[in-house]
Amino acid sequence: MKKLVTVTEVVGEGLESLLGENVMFFCVNYIYAGKLTGVNQLCVILEDAKIVYETGAFTEKGFKDAQKLPGKEWGIERAMIESWGVSK
Repeated sequence: MKKLVTVTEVVGEGLESLLGENVMFFCVNYIYAGKLTGVNQLCVILEDAKIVYETGAFTEKGFKDAQKLPGKEWGIERAMIESWGVSK
């Protein structure tokens, strides 16, 4: 059996390191994109959020089909996020 004996918390890594960046979240059912403006234990907040129905080629500048979501901000539950990264 292997055991983890020491734990070091590193602040500002993972999702926190992308605050202020345009990001894309691949979630359980949908893909979301927007500017990451908030991160906590339960959710993330996107400003100018879009739901992406078709990405198109990732080498292209924009998405093939992305619809703007209502309001200035949109929240996503972290438990639904499968992967993320800097977006187009």
